[in-house]
Amino acid sequence: MEFNAHKPIYLQICDQLYGQILSGELKADDRILSVREYGIQLGVNPNTIMRSYETMTASGIIYNKRGIGYFISAEAKDLVLKQMKEEFINEELPQVVKKMKLLGITNEEFLKFADQTL
Repeated sequence: MEFNAHKPIYLQICDQLYGQILSGELKADDRILSVREYGIQLGVNPNTIMRSYETMTASGIIYNKRGIGYFISAEAKDLVLKQMKEEFINEELPQVVKKMKLLGITNEEFLKFADQTL
């Protein structure tokens, strides 16, 4: 995994797992790699993986079965979708709108492009 220097690694790890949840690669009650296994796979300190898992546990996206491991929660897909939409609307979309205004792109031009792309 290539890491972006502008975002904490533990959040990038969360994002990677979120993508797997949204794509259906990870489903409810699937076991995910242990902290140690995932750390080895990514070449990352296990403490960083643990921070990712703690973040996702606090959000209800994964849960821990003591002595067995971490699992995807039943409501993970809905929670991830909601969280990622909020992040997009609050963080990324304002930058897009600002750039559109700077470039003089009208709402109509944007919608036409969006219709062609989607």
